[in-house]
Amino acid sequence: MAQSITNELGNVIVENSVIANIAGISAMESYGIVGMASTNAADGLLEILRFDNLSKGIKVNTEEGRLTISLHVVLEYGVRISTVGNNIMDRVKFNVENLTGLTVDFIEVLVEGIRTE
Repeated sequence: MAQSITNELGNVIVENSVIANIAGISAMESYGIVGMASTNAADGLLEILRFDNLSKGIKVNTEEGRLTISLHVVLEYGVRISTVGNNIMDRVKFNVENLTGLTVDFIEVLVEGIRTE
């Protein structure tokens, strides 16, 4: 479902895929993140997504005017997971709110894996 912004001139509708792309690019700017993760339910394989498919690892929900974002990420080995997770949340919240004018209510960072090489 898309988010609608109304002003005196009309409506601006922001699709969830646009919000997901903004969130993905913002997350990839954070130190310690390798990529977004997409799990293949058929065989349970973990696929690391790069810039071309970032939105596959992100779920955006807009219910009753509330915007929630879930990011499935793969982190670099040796980084503090809680610190990187907090940095991702801060950066995503700032960029989504700054670029769209919408208010983000909740961000969830799900660490799907650690890259060791």
